[in-house]
Amino acid sequence: MAELNRIDGRPVIDYMARDYESLLAAMRQRIPEKLPEWRGHASEADFGNVLLELFAHLGDILSFYQDRVANESFLGTARTRRSVIEHLRLIGYELGTAAPASADLTLSVPADVTETVTIRRGDAFATASERDRPSVRFEYTRDNDLRIDFGTVAVDEGTGRKVFRSVPVEQGRLFTGQFLGTSDGSPDQRFPLPHPGLILRPPGAALPGGITVTTTLPDDTAQKWTLRDTLAFSGPAAPDFAVRVDDQDRATVVFGDGRFGAVPPPDARVSATYRVGGGTAGNVPPGAIGVILDAPRLARLGATVTNPAGAAGGADRESIEHAVRHAPAVFRSMRRAVTAADYEAIALSFKGVAKVRAVATSWNEVTLFVAPEGGGRGEHVSDVLEANLRAFFEDKRMLSQIVEIADVDYVPIRVTAEVAVESYHVTEDVLARVRQAGADLLAFDRVGFNETVFLSRFYERCQDVPGVQFLNITEFRRGDTGTDPVETDGVIVLGPSEIPIVPTDREYQDGMRVVPVPGVR
Repeated sequence: MAELNRIDGRPVIDYMARDYESLLAAMRQRIPEKLPEWRGHASEADFGNVLLELFAHLGDILSFYQDRVANESFLGTARTRRSVIEHLRLIGYELGTAAPASADLTLSVPADVTETVTIRRGDAFATASERDRPSVRFEYTRDNDLRIDFGTVAVDEGTGRKVFRSVPVEQGRLFTGQFLGTSDGSPDQRFPLPHPGLILRPPGAALPGGITVTTTLPDDTAQKWTLRDTLAFSGPAAPDFAVRVDDQDRATVVFGDGRFGAVPPPDARVSATYRVGGGTAGNVPPGAIGVILDAPRLARLGATVTNPAGAAGGADRESIEHAVRHAPAVFRSMRRAVTAADYEAIALSFKGVAKVRAVATSWNEVTLFVAPEGGGRGEHVSDVLEANLRAFFEDKRMLSQIVEIADVDYVPIRVTAEVAVESYHVTEDVLARVRQAGADLLAFDRVGFNETVFLSRFYERCQDVPGVQFLNITEFRRGDTGTDPVETDGVIVLGPSEIPIVPTDREYQDGMRVVPVPGVR
């Protein structure tokens, strides 16, 4: 509530409280001083009170707008995605778009097939749709066709079919040669893409799946334009363009003004080829991709597909919290990778990378141990993510520096607990909560490199589960090299490239193995 104070004999209103009730109370306090002849202000039916309430209501709204403007004026307090985008553009940082998951498919055909099959860019595969989960589309995205001569492929003895492995696919949908508009020859032209959710690749890299823009004159003369992070370093005649993504994930192609970047010639038709999609929905488990969606050549042969390993690398668009946390580190590095901290900060700004550890393996070589988005079950870096990440660092590393991408060493932590359940609790419910407590301690988003895993943390979390009378942990060890049932001193120290995970064994896959103590209720 606003308070009326006096400084040097003059009334001063404390405007720190500017809501409806405070404003109304403050105005009523001023009535005896400003309008002593008004005697009806105590009556709710007085028209003056109606005016006071209207002014208080209006002041409340204006105060809300003032607070919002003040909050959105600073990166640390901004709440809307649009404000954060504008703030970060001042330091050359663009919020990341959604990243697509990638997977390697295994293709099989009947044993009597001897044809040569060509898989082209845009050939699509998908997961089966369910009532509460739509299908996820995956496409072959390489520019070069994949030719498979099944006449040279041996028949697999186990299945009786010819099997070809390693067909790389990526989540998303390809749009080819979409017309964006016609140039009028003016500077700073902008052409929005019809479909939201652009998958944006690093500029200047010859990578599959990036956006390409072409202008075509009335005489059919075509010119390809080059994607840049910014047009600030483009010359007057440089055929460069930039892409700006708004808070609704709608992308706009931006051309130059004749000083920084060339202007498309008048009457030139502007078209774009690009892909949309991405997101964590693409991190599907093994065996989920089994539908040939848009590859009729394969369907006619009776082919089947599957993904032996789960898809990984899919990530939703960059969150405000992630950008605010990582943008200052990227800015401090000036987008130049020199120190290990620079490499880690820049790699974490690349969508599809969840965790990274940079290690100098020689005087001119840096190895990045990368855990892709959707990790936690030992996912490896896909060929697509590795190629994209290498290209991303191409203009950021020192000239003589060699960047290597390596898989993280995932260390399963095997924990077995004997649990006694109190008599007035349902045993299965208590055991499920204990398993979940163990899984939470090893959750992928809560662990990092070079972790120290303590046995005492498992005791602490599990004993706090309602319904647990007591428990005894009989197994606590590394799942890859550990041999003792319980590690010495109840401590597991992991290496610089190691991350702890929940074991994939069926008996541990819910977080930990729980054995009820018989005869104790």
